[in-house]
Formats: sequence, structure tokens, C-alpha cells
Amino acid sequence: MFSQIFSDFLNSDIPYHAIYGFYIACLFFLPYIFAISAWKKYKKYIRTNFLARKAHTLLQIRPPKEVTKSPLAMEIFITSLYQTQNEGTWIDRLVKGQLRPWFSLELVSIAGEVRFYIATRSELRTAVEANLYSQYPDIEIFESKDYTLGFDYDPTKFAIAGFELQKVKEDFIPIKTYPDFGLDKDPKDEHKIEPLTPTFEFLGLLQKGEQAWIQILVKAHKKEMKKPGGSMFDDKVDWTYMAKEYVKKTMKGAKVKEGESIDKLSKAERSTLDSIEENVAKVAFDTGIRVIYISDLDKENKGHSGGLKGIYRQFGSNLLNGLKPRNDLAFDYPWQDVFGWRLPLKKKEMIASYKAREFFPPLYDGKPFVMSTAELATIYHFPSLTKTPSLSRIEAKRSEPPTNLPI
Repeated sequence: MFSQIFSDFLNSDIPYHAIYGFYIACLFFLPYIFAISAWKKYKKYIRTNFLARKAHTLLQIRPPKEVTKSPLAMEIFITSLYQTQNEGTWIDRLVKGQLRPWFSLELVSIAGEVRFYIATRSELRTAVEANLYSQYPDIEIFESKDYTLGFDYDPTKFAIAGFELQKVKEDFIPIKTYPDFGLDKDPKDEHKIEPLTPTFEFLGLLQKGEQAWIQILVKAHKKEMKKPGGSMFDDKVDWTYMAKEYVKKTMKGAKVKEGESIDKLSKAERSTLDSIEENVAKVAFDTGIRVIYISDLDKENKGHSGGLKGIYRQFGSNLLNGLKPRNDLAFDYPWQDVFGWRLPLKKKEMIASYKAREFFPPLYDGKPFVMSTAELATIYHFPSLTKTPSLSRIEAKRSEPPTNLPI
């Protein structure tokens, strides 16, 4: 019976039509697939070449013993990093491969000594320094040797744990920011609630043979998001559009018509909407956060590698947003890395991406999210001495910034 069915199949037109249909499909789809792949590789190539021609500088910042300013000073500085040059025309973007600048705000602990760094294009170094000095006249800024270059991952010598961070909820919903901790009012030092204290306490616990690297990459946020439900030909939107849609949905769910009072909303809903409105009114940045723990193999502390995941937990809120790990340097199940080669490769890739300060597509397949200047200043600012004794600081107070900086 089976031989008869097979014979009928061979004698029919089915094989011919199937092969012919497959051939036609290949002629139609393969050039399309090839063109998309070639276009992506071309964009990556020209953008890599553009960046290769740009020199980069790593600046180390040493705050003074007494930091009396609130994180608002850091917010003003971070606002100055909103740079959109190089991408003015389609020729700049698609022919020359030019990219707007991004910056890397870094917090590093080496054997318990905590340091601040900022990585920038060398052409922007003077502007970065001038804007920092304008807010913190007593700080010390100097070009530093890249602390990452002396490290090459060897699984027989080093233990590594790490992850990237993402927001728990929609980007436009803020985390708890420094005004929520009362730091917008410049209170007396003994009354301050410093939200970065748990972060610095953890970083200060590291011992000889241990390091922790925290990297916050920021790039000016623009209208580059696809409109939900729209086509690729629709105008792109930014996070303010997403926020407005969320507000409309919330109001509709509470059966509040346009122009009516929002009293129908619960207190929690009103508070959340107010926070969203304040957040999206700020300058916004595409953001990528990467956290890595490194130790000598014989100095590895499992508690420290696990403790990394809690260093930003204090900024989370049930009503607002929070930060959670993604792309963890670990696998949950043994069959995800049966032969044991995927995890070392994954660790090497994360170290390489950290060193290159890459996060944004197409150079790196990261998942950037959006943060306001207030959010960024909350997780990256200079705290007071009494709250963070492990931080490397200037011993003598500076009287004034250098006089040769441009105005």
C-alpha cells in the first residue's frame, strides 16, 4: 500500500509544483533578506569607522571632603551632556556613519576604594570639565589611565558576575528620585537621607583581589521610537508620546472624560500621574547600565557577587518604577550550557563591551531604556563625606577652577 502511495506521489505534479514554488519563493525572499543583512552590516561598518577616528578620554573625578550641594548640581551637569551633533542630515547618518556622542558615567570600587569616572570623546573633554567645575568648583579632574585595560578575563584566574539593568515598568514612569529623599532642599548633613549610601557601603566592603565596575552610558534621547500599532513609515515618537498614551488609558479606565476633574482617580493614581508629568518634562537620555563584579579565583565572595543585585533596590517603589537585572552572567538550567563554553564566552563579551563603552545598537545589541536627568543624578552624584567614608577624595580644598577653561 505504501509503495503504491509513494509511486502515485512521484507520478503526480506535486513534487514539481512544490519544488517550483520553493524556487520562486527563494528568488523573491532571498534578495530581500540579503539586502537587509547587507544594510545592517554596512551601517555597522561605517559607524565603527567613524568611532575609530574619534579619540576618547577617561576622566577621574575626586570630590572634596565636603560636598554641600544637592544632586541638583549633578542634574544640571548631566543636562549639559545632551549632545545631538553629528547627526544633522541623512548624509551624516547614512553615508558618513556619524553618531551623536554618548558618555559613560562610571562608579568603580577597587579593593574597597571607590572612584568616579567619566568617559567622553576627547573633543568634548574641555566642555565636560568646564561644566563639572561650574557646579563643583572644589573637585579635582584629571585624565586617568583606563582601569579596564589591564584586565583580561581568564576563567582559570578570575571569577566574574554581572548583568545589565532595565526598568521594571514603562520608561516614562520614574524611579524614586532625590527630591523623594528630601535632597532637593539642601538640608544639614546630619539630617540628609543619602540614597546612595547602600551602594557605597557595598562597594566599600570589597577586599584586596576584588573589584566592582558600574557603568551608566547616556545618549541624548530623540524621536526614534516606533509608534505603537503604527507602521515603519509613520513618524517616530519619543517617550513623551508614550506617557501621554498611558495617561489617556489611565483616565479612560477611571471613566474620567477629557476636561473633567481627576478626583475620580485614586490618590495613588494621581500621585503616579504627577510623577510621570514631572519626569517627562525633564531632559531625557537613552540609557544603558552595566554592573560587573571581578575577583581573583581564590578571593571570590559569593555574597558580594550576589549583593550587586541589591545596590539600586532603594530606588524602587510599588507606585513608581524600579531597576532590575537582565542579561545575567549565569544560566538557570544546566541544559542551557551543556558543554560549558557559552558562559565563559558570555563573560568575555560583556567585559569587551564594557571596555569599549558600547551599549547602543547597532554597535551592540543592548536594550537601552530612557531616564530623565533627575533619575540619572539620583543614581550618580557626589555624596557627603559622613555618608561615604570609602570614597576617594581630595585632601586639600581647592580654591578655584583652572583659569584657562573657556567660558
